[in-house]
Amino acid sequence: MSRNRALFPLLVIVLFLVPGCTQIMDSIVEPRATLNANPLNIQVGDTVGFDGRDSDPIEGIITEYLWDFGDGSTQSTVNGYTTHLFESPGVFVVTLKVVNDQGGEDTATVTISVNGPPIIELNIPEGIRAGDIVRLDASNSYDTENSELVYMWDLNLQVDSDGDGDPSNDIDAFEAVVNVQTEKSMTINGMLTIDDGQGGIASEIFTLNVQTRKYKVVWKTEELSWDWGASTEEGETWSSNITPGESGRVISYYAELILDSNDIQPADNFTLRIRIPSDGYTKSNETTPGNITRNEETRTEIEDGDLNPIGEDGEYESDSEEDLLLRLMTQSDARFGQEDWICYVIADQSDPDSLLPDILPDPDTGNNWTLEITVEIQVPMLSEIAYQ
Repeated sequence: MSRNRALFPLLVIVLFLVPGCTQIMDSIVEPRATLNANPLNIQVGDTVGFDGRDSDPIEGIITEYLWDFGDGSTQSTVNGYTTHLFESPGVFVVTLKVVNDQGGEDTATVTISVNGPPIIELNIPEGIRAGDIVRLDASNSYDTENSELVYMWDLNLQVDSDGDGDPSNDIDAFEAVVNVQTEKSMTINGMLTIDDGQGGIASEIFTLNVQTRKYKVVWKTEELSWDWGASTEEGETWSSNITPGESGRVISYYAELILDSNDIQPADNFTLRIRIPSDGYTKSNETTPGNITRNEETRTEIEDGDLNPIGEDGEYESDSEEDLLLRLMTQSDARFGQEDWICYVIADQSDPDSLLPDILPDPDTGNNWTLEITVEIQVPMLSEIAYQ
């Protein structure tokens, strides 16, 4: 009996304490999370610093900082500061959860806006040939945030178009589509820069491989003719200039001088001369009387051939038809006769001066004549060939 009475107070105390213990276990003190970030608006590839060090454990200490950056990346740290690099554009809600040593936890959030650079879609045609107008089309470029785009083209990184001494900072055009006129075969490096006006900038270097054109060349033989008629007095010289080499490659020529029939004998003496001063070339011949009984005229002729090599047919590459023609016509071993030719008719003597007394008038003071010159040339005929 006395033993049971002794246990009763202990039982009452235990029963009293049990509810009290349950209440103590349910009263966990929560921390208070605080999150600051800098900067809040960034570009893709930028890093943001996150600071949760102002968070308050309320009781005890903060044992863990749990970071969720909103882009699929998470992190756990024991201190309240970290950084994160955002590689994709968008709006991201970053969450910090702090946990204290009582097992309590709290969260805080901050929003980060990540601006993406413009996406460049540049279309450049293939098979560019010298002389082509090249259309550079960036009109399909876009911005992930739908911002209005500003286009800036430097159409040749090797050319200082603004004259400031730096060829890499020029802006030659602002349109989404530009046309570039090519003149010769070469490699042109340029750069397109697009700005979205929100700090997002994208650049792309492009290359234009400008190639030569291809031509088929066939040499065509032609004849050029000149003829004159005049009367030249004894002791006088008639001359005229021709330039057959302007039209083609000179191959040969033939010149014939014929004096009018003269009943007074002996026949007149004339000289025909061809000079090409630029080539140091001179060739002359005197007239000879024809057979009177056969009614042949007094005449002379000059001819020459193989003045330049024969043109070779084939395929040639060049920046333009004009450049190829110039190259063919100025070939170093085929330039004879390209400059002025001077044709002379010289009246050396009109007979029969020596048969008459000096007191009598000279009945034969000169003579009429005709001169004809024919020059054989070769002309290159060009037709463009499409590349396969």
